[in-house]
Amino acid sequence: QVQLVESGGGSVQSGGSLRLSCASHGYIAIGTRYCMGWFRQVPGEEPEGVAHIDTARSTMYADSVKGRFTISKDNGENILYLQMNNLKPEDTAMYYCAARLGYSCPDYLRSTDFTIRGSGTQVTVSS
Repeated sequence: QVQLVESGGGSVQSGGSLRLSCASHGYIAIGTRYCMGWFRQVPGEEPEGVAHIDTARSTMYADSVKGRFTISKDNGENILYLQMNNLKPEDTAMYYCAARLGYSCPDYLRSTDFTIRGSGTQVTVSS
């Protein structure tokens, strides 16, 4: 059973930066394809896909974060990152790390495609 644990959230002022980390715990066979990503959710709203990356290092970003956020993965340490720069108040949300094993990423962002998710880390951006 793979578990995902996020860290790195916090409170920053508009224009600031944060780096979220997501550590994978559990056995994943060498060579397993994956799609891993981040999505965010504000209470009362639908979850929003933020970015994803797959085994081939293909990435996709939501239009709202393009040019400001960067997703990356350290395969040696099995850690997924989300570098967030020039943060805006509208980026305030609970951020979740998620994964789907055995598949590459689709050509769209959709949080419900992931089958494994962490418990989330809060990001708050003040103006």
